Amino acid sequence: MRHPFPCGRIPVRRRTLALCAAVTILYWVMGAGPLQAQVSPPEILNPELRQLETTYLQQLKALHHSITASKFPFPFSLARYVAAKATSAAAHDTRGIEFVHFQGRVVLKTTGTYSAAFRSTLLTANERATRVFSDVFLPILGLVRRDIPEDVACDDIGFEISYHVLGKSKSYEYEGKEILVAVFDRSDAFALANAESDGARQEILNRSRVYLDGKEFGLAVGEREPVDVETLQRGESRPEGSRSSPPGGAPEAGSGSSPVAKHIALPPLPSPASASGIPLGGSASPGEAAAAPSRSETLLDAPQATQADADRLQAKYQAQLDALAKEGLLKFHFVDYAPPSFVVFQDRAALQLTLRNPARFDREHTSIYKRAAQSFDLFLAPELKDLLSRISTDVEFSAVDITVLSQSQSPSTSSPEAIEFICPLRLLREFADARITNQELINQSIVLVNGVRIALDLQRVE
Repeated sequence: MRHPFPCGRIPVRRRTLALCAAVTILYWVMGAGPLQAQVSPPEILNPELRQLETTYLQQLKALHHSITASKFPFPFSLARYVAAKATSAAAHDTRGIEFVHFQGRVVLKTTGTYSAAFRSTLLTANERATRVFSDVFLPILGLVRRDIPEDVACDDIGFEISYHVLGKSKSYEYEGKEILVAVFDRSDAFALANAESDGARQEILNRSRVYLDGKEFGLAVGEREPVDVETLQRGESRPEGSRSSPPGGAPEAGSGSSPVAKHIALPPLPSPASASGIPLGGSASPGEAAAAPSRSETLLDAPQATQADADRLQAKYQAQLDALAKEGLLKFHFVDYAPPSFVVFQDRAALQLTLRNPARFDREHTSIYKRAAQSFDLFLAPELKDLLSRISTDVEFSAVDITVLSQSQSPSTSSPEAIEFICPLRLLREFADARITNQELINQSIVLVNGVRIALDLQRVE
């Protein structure tokens, strides 16, 4: 009988290993010293979090050691930044346990990478998430129960775990990442560690906050498909018993210092440069903070929208859209069968534009990443400044969903490849005005190829 969760390891190339080793050595030589096992309190700017880190430093070190010494079905490594590039020093920061703020609550967060590769053709998203929940979340929760006091002065216990997904399209295979995030009320986390049945675990999951690649997710243990999140009552109530007063006499949760969230707010957009990632604490990796645009400029900070909102925008701007469609056919390579319109993407309203790249690509000798990079750099980017000048600065939407259709050189391939760039409108304008680089724009955007999200490092694939 075939195992219900078939998976395999991803081969690691010698060149990548050598490059990663070189980066680690360089990081040490430049003065950072050997990577520490735990975030040190002086590094933390927030006084409350710094005090918690100081108070529980020895317990956090013990938990780090316990996780590192444990055996998982596939290798698991703690990582402070799951979104960091493999060749960056931040990718080798193994201090993956720390206190952070998330949705107005204090969370003890464990972050790491699980080196398993699940085939999307064999496992659904829920089956992959269930496997990671069983392989990683539950064992670590057992270690948390052993090494961390049950009255630890935080509201929640959270996890942010990345893993690999292998997929296949009509003519090529691709590899990406998924990131599973779960935030449990502190009492629920310890109860989950003690739970002996799937039913008891499912009850806790149903009232906890779970996200898959930035979207709220109804993880269903032992099922093929997830629970419909619309049927769950997440964030509306909590089990009795808030966290203890943190050191220093700060008030308890519910008295003003850490209010219970009354609604679910989606985490910040993960960086597509790493396929996906959900920073519970919202912290940037070293060297990236100065260059990265502020959180206020990301897609998911825009107000949530429904199809009714998109229809309202369509009616309001229809005259302008018709004029843009007419000019776009003549000047911007718009397709005539998909005029500009408003759509809802990840619960946000976006202006959708569809363009056809007149240049043809060689599908047999190029990767989807190179074709996506060239579609942006060589075709779309030169059009943006002129195109954006047709969009008013006082519009009621904050994202643009641009699809570039590219045709293969091969006459046997009739269907075009659709490369989709979903970008914050403000950052598009900053890029067009030469205030940010193309990579900074892509890092805060979402890139899809034929509907599949990819990571895109423009310089590396050119």
